[in-house]
Amino acid sequence: MIEKMKMVYVVSSVSKKDEMLDGLRDLGLLHLAEKKSPARAASERFTTLSKTAGVLLDYAPEKKSKGKEEAPILSDEQFEEMYQGVLAALDKKSALSQEMSAAGAEIERVKAWGDFAPAELKELKEAGYDLHFYRLAKNEFEMAEQDPEVKMIRLATIDKMDTVAVIGALPATIPAAEFAIPEKGISELIKEIEECQRQNAECDEILKKAAVYDASFQAQMLKAQNEENYSSASETAESDEDFVWISGYLPEEDLTKFKEAASANKWAWAQEDVAEDDDQVPTKVKYGKVSGLIQPVFDILGILPGYRESDISLWFFLFFTLFFAMIIGDAGYGMLILIGTIVFAVKTKGEKKYSNIVYLLFVLSIATVIWGAITGTWFGMESAMNVPFLKALVIPSFANYPDYFGVTALAQQNTIMKFSFSVGAIQMALGSLISIKKKIAEKNLSWVADLGWLVAIVAMYLLSLYLVIGESINITPVFAMIGVAFLLVVLFGAMSPDRTFAQGLKAGLADAFTVFLNTISCFGNVMSYIRLFAVGMAGLAISQSFNGIAAGFHGPLIILAVVVVLIGHGLNIIMCFLSVVVHGVRLNVLEFSGQAGLEWTGIAYEPFKVNDKIIK
Repeated sequence: MIEKMKMVYVVSSVSKKDEMLDGLRDLGLLHLAEKKSPARAASERFTTLSKTAGVLLDYAPEKKSKGKEEAPILSDEQFEEMYQGVLAALDKKSALSQEMSAAGAEIERVKAWGDFAPAELKELKEAGYDLHFYRLAKNEFEMAEQDPEVKMIRLATIDKMDTVAVIGALPATIPAAEFAIPEKGISELIKEIEECQRQNAECDEILKKAAVYDASFQAQMLKAQNEENYSSASETAESDEDFVWISGYLPEEDLTKFKEAASANKWAWAQEDVAEDDDQVPTKVKYGKVSGLIQPVFDILGILPGYRESDISLWFFLFFTLFFAMIIGDAGYGMLILIGTIVFAVKTKGEKKYSNIVYLLFVLSIATVIWGAITGTWFGMESAMNVPFLKALVIPSFANYPDYFGVTALAQQNTIMKFSFSVGAIQMALGSLISIKKKIAEKNLSWVADLGWLVAIVAMYLLSLYLVIGESINITPVFAMIGVAFLLVVLFGAMSPDRTFAQGLKAGLADAFTVFLNTISCFGNVMSYIRLFAVGMAGLAISQSFNGIAAGFHGPLIILAVVVVLIGHGLNIIMCFLSVVVHGVRLNVLEFSGQAGLEWTGIAYEPFKVNDKIIK
């Protein structure tokens, strides 16, 4: 259920601004209507801490052995002293890196000239010998040699080019690039690099010692983020010479608690219903014990229904569970997921933050085992049907090995496809009913168009059975249903509470061609549920292929067979999970949600409060 929100305005005297903000933060119920940027210092503090903690991960020691104590949480003063040392070390490492890079580049530039002391050349220049050095090609060297004004000494050849030392510069008529004398020789540069490396190692030691205080960094980051949020609220609050005020959204069921806090803190306040055209109202979903199991999936996908949209979390969970089971499709895989879930539950020891994930995995794994059992699929092994108990669990018309039950392969495939289409039609029809219920409550006449879509879905379902499976269906009434549905959508699709009947009718007729295309799309949506059959069969075929490869190894090669089975089924499980994301989630988020009128435009309800964990 999506909780109803109220717009609340809180007013206090300017002198008590901080007290008002502290009280609202302690109350932790008000989602600020606007959020201005926090003060720069508050924002930079969290950003710098986060970046520094990320850098220190590279210096973190290996995982601690059991029984070894974690590094203690540092006090603010202790942390700040350590933190400033880390920042200084990082800055120094950056400077040292630049120095080493520059020294290395200088060595590369002068190494062809050999190791010499630039200071000695400087002494010669002071003594009156203004030496310049050049590398000359054969023609340029002959020109210099023939010029009586050029006084030069021929040096060792470098890369088949003549090198010369000239007293004074070469004349402009001789094209040659002069060698710039370095400030330091190669020996000095090497010593400089070695010194930089030594200092760099000292910095590394500082960072390694600081890396063990990851928990302290997390604590300080949380504190910095809370300060950043407080600063944002402070910047958001408006004021004049006498009063300061702030507005936000409050769940209606928490209004009594807010009134008590307002009375205790002596705030002036007012509340009103949120405006009909307000598109910034946050969504707070109140999950039930069952529907709450799907919350981890919503969090991973980053989706949330809009404030004025319907809450379909329960239906999403039920259909997602079925889709997961059909796509994974193997009871053996389901058992592995169940065992992994039990291990995960033991390791997390009932931590509340993992409870929904654990329960969800339990449901998904058990559903997969059930579906795999009724289809007779255990690691893709046909021999499983030789086990009486496993064979007794199978529904013959669903069996992936139909020969054991006197069912033809074609009949079995048609049954699974019909089941997939039926699930799709039921889900999409349910989406239409959800939209109809919502629109009737809003006195929105376009609910008749959704009724038309409901008729269209039934017709498209029957058409799918006729075209794909070849069921004997009188097609004439089906096309009549499609025609009726088309008319209902055209005539009532553009109706809304803010339009007259004539305006809605005119707009609907103008969209007739779009409705025609959407009607065709409706058939595609029903047909798209065949992916439940296709992806499940693909997973079975892959597991059977790896089993067949492994069966070809005998004798000492049996070890290789085990490797093939483990790797093959491991890859297949990964591919099945990806298929759940691509196909199972899609059917819920697009086909079903679109039919129910959901666009997942929700803004998460994030009240102004002291957070107990870092918000990513």
